[in-house]
Amino acid sequence: MSASGLQLTLPATAENVIVVRQAISGMAEALGLGQERIADLKTVVSEACNNVVLHAYDGDPGPLHVAAEPMDAELVVEVADEGHGFRPRAGEGYASLGIGLPLIAALSDSFQISGGSGRGSKTTIHFGYASSEGSSNGVLAVAPAELEIALAPGKMVKPVLARIIGALAARAKFSVDRLADTVLLGDAVSASGGADFSDGRVGISIKDASGKLDVRVGPLVEGAGDRLMSEMDVPGAGSLRSLASSMAVTKGEAPSGEPAEFLEFEVSQ
Repeated sequence: MSASGLQLTLPATAENVIVVRQAISGMAEALGLGQERIADLKTVVSEACNNVVLHAYDGDPGPLHVAAEPMDAELVVEVADEGHGFRPRAGEGYASLGIGLPLIAALSDSFQISGGSGRGSKTTIHFGYASSEGSSNGVLAVAPAELEIALAPGKMVKPVLARIIGALAARAKFSVDRLADTVLLGDAVSASGGADFSDGRVGISIKDASGKLDVRVGPLVEGAGDRLMSEMDVPGAGSLRSLASSMAVTKGEAPSGEPAEFLEFEVSQ
């Protein structure tokens, strides 16, 4: 699947299926899918991810890979693992492949499973949709300890980022009000154009822990960090910066090794 779509890699755990659902939901909304179709898509992707969580690995969870690519008339989603292949375990009862795969078949237009014992498995799902704008503009990557996002500027940034931040804030046990504050800060960052970022993509990393989120925006071009903070000032209403527990511009290196700025802030319960 090309780098123009959405891509995630994260540990194959039940709680991370929620993160995948939110990312896919944000992408589908940006592509103009209706709410019923989005609900079907989230169900299909959840079932495919659950199959990986339940069957792909013994012991510690291995990686779950998810990729989604918008085509002219359909969204193609791949859910893959690096485990021993789908192998239902004894005693799992209803949580078996007998439920998940027929549900995927019923809600998707078509799907295929490839791979085998010792080679991992990949479920490819074709999901038709009606949208006047079927182009994608982002790449998203998630690391086990730190969620890394890189999105090309455009309509996909805000819905994808808002849903991921919302899922992580809920997982960090934020109150509803504090979750809303976090999403507002994410919206402020997502409004920035690609010219502020040294590689032209909106880059954000998030570390979540109980009661707080640590957010790092960048790599940014020189002066962009202060500009982002000044744009959070709302005339007559104070500044969105007050919603963060702390916020500062720091110096570091871009992946290319070039000097770069980063905007770092913490949001705590």
